[in-house]
This record gives sequence, C-alpha cells and structure tokens, in this order.
Amino acid sequence: MYLISPNKKQYKANLHCHSTLSDGKKTPEELKELYRSHGYDVLSITDHEAPKSHNDLSEQDFLMLTGYEAYIRPSETGQYNRFASEVHLNLFARDPENETIICYNSAYCKYSSEEQKEQMVKAGSQRTREYSREYVNEFIRTARENGYLVAYNHPYWSMEDEADILAYEGYFSVEMCNYGSYVTNHLEYNAAVYDKMLRNGKRVFCHSGDDNHNKYPVGDTHCDSFGAFTMILADDLTYNNMIDAMEKGEMYSSMGPLFKEVSLEGDKLHVECSEVASICVYFGSKTPKSVIAEPGQVLTGADFILDAKAGYVRVSIFDREGKAADTRGFFRDELGLAPLTK
Repeated sequence: MYLISPNKKQYKANLHCHSTLSDGKKTPEELKELYRSHGYDVLSITDHEAPKSHNDLSEQDFLMLTGYEAYIRPSETGQYNRFASEVHLNLFARDPENETIICYNSAYCKYSSEEQKEQMVKAGSQRTREYSREYVNEFIRTARENGYLVAYNHPYWSMEDEADILAYEGYFSVEMCNYGSYVTNHLEYNAAVYDKMLRNGKRVFCHSGDDNHNKYPVGDTHCDSFGAFTMILADDLTYNNMIDAMEKGEMYSSMGPLFKEVSLEGDKLHVECSEVASICVYFGSKTPKSVIAEPGQVLTGADFILDAKAGYVRVSIFDREGKAADTRGFFRDELGLAPLTK
C-alpha cells in the first residue's frame, strides 16, 4: 500500500500568496513568472477577501488555482489587534472561474473599491461577522456548499486555543508551515498542533505555503518566498486533477526535503527520500520511532515496524538545517488495520 506513491508525478505548489490585489507588492503576472522561474508548477494567489480567477495566466506547464483568504476577527469592523486571536481560512475553488465571496462583509473587503464590492458574486449571510465557533463553522459550511475546499491557516500566528481549532468542522487541511510567519517568529511549524489534532481523531490533511507579500527582494534574509511548499501527487497537471488530489490528501508538506516513496506492507513501513539527517514516524505515542544519521552521513530511506497500538501514522524527514517535510496522518482504517480495542 502506497502512502506516497513513486508512480505518481509530484507537482510543486505554493498555496498561499498575496498580490497587489490586496497587500502584496507584486502583480499576479509578476508572481506567476517568479514562481515559474523557481521551479514551481502550481500557484494559488489568495488575496484577502478578494476572490479572483487567474486562470488566464495558466499555461501547459504552469497552473493557477483560484482562491482567496478569508478572515474572522473579534472586532465587528474587522480591525486588526496583534494581541487577539482570529481565524484565517484559504478557500480553493473547484471551478477555476468561481469568484464567489462567502458571507460578504464590506468592512473586511478593505482592498476592494466600492465598484468592485458591488460587482462581487455573494453567497451566505451578510450579517456582522462573529468570532465564535458557531459562526466559523457556518462560514466553512457555506464555503463548501458554494464550491470551495477550505484550509485552516497559520495556527501559531492566529493564536487560537487548540480546543477551538479542534471544534471547527469541514476544513480539509491545516498549514504545517506558513513561511511568511516562520521567517519572523520561527514558530510557525505546526507539527505539534497537527499531531494533537490527529490524536483527537481529527481527520484533516497538512500542507504548507509561503503566504508571501514580497516586501523584500528575493535573496534578502526577510524574503518570504520559496520557503514552504506543497508537493501534490497527480497523473498530470490539470486543474481538476490538482483539486481532486488535494481533496483526497494526495500531497505532502515541505520546507525543502522530498519524499520519494512511503509504503506499508503488513506491519513494515518503508520510506525513501532525498538526503536527510533524520526520519521520524509518529503514531500517537510519547515516543515516536526515528532513525538519525551519524555525523557527516545522510539518510535516503529507512524501514520501521509499525507499532501495534498506532492510532495513526505519519512520517517526517528533517535535513541538516532542520527543514522538514511531512506526510499527512493516515488512520488505521485507511491502512487496512483493525480498530484498536480498549
């Protein structure tokens, strides 16, 4: 059983990006060329409360995914407070031409002109946004009903209680690394939060993105581009295949290292990857299984015997700089294993 198949192509994607349509410094055209020139295959420009199809920028070897970033704050007028919790969600459209804005609120659409606001296709309640579990769940449900996959963004930056994150329903994936935040805080690698979600039976995937605004040039120590990405596994580079693979969790998160294969035969877990310093297998225990390279050596794979009490399985690989790549969590029923008995 392949958890990451060597028989599928891997497409490099940045699923979180901002342009001049909101608070980014580069135009959509500039961003497309920038990421294409750095070896990416897929880009989703997710401007704040500004759903916009960039399907016209797609080419045979480069795909633009339609999406936008929505946010919900305690302030009724959406005012930013750096000491207060808030929710940010990325919405990815199943249809590349879908530009529907969910639960429209004029105060949140601060980067759009009045004319643009009037022309927006709107769905869902337009009442004042409410920072509550009930409202967030309503928002996610409305987004899904109107053709979007919903992802939960930057858990550390959002400063939400883990109980709230666990209580939200309907989002398909969570950002493992948000590089724009990681550059400044070095804490926005959310493996511990993700593992807690899995231990609580939360069936969500993980991915990573730059969340780049490009206020600093490429090469600057503060540059927020090219630091975290998602590898999507699909047969070919088409819009429907990318969305379908994301929805099925046929992807993994990375800050640099790459998986070549992760497979399970009986209770034997086999991992092949790019050169790394360590390989770890997490399964809901205080003590994950790991292999660590000797000083001056590297690993390109390892085999593990699956723990009989594993509630789930996920794999992380780390290079010498501490950059990680992470599979999603695979639960026992997905692996063909019998349920655990109490």
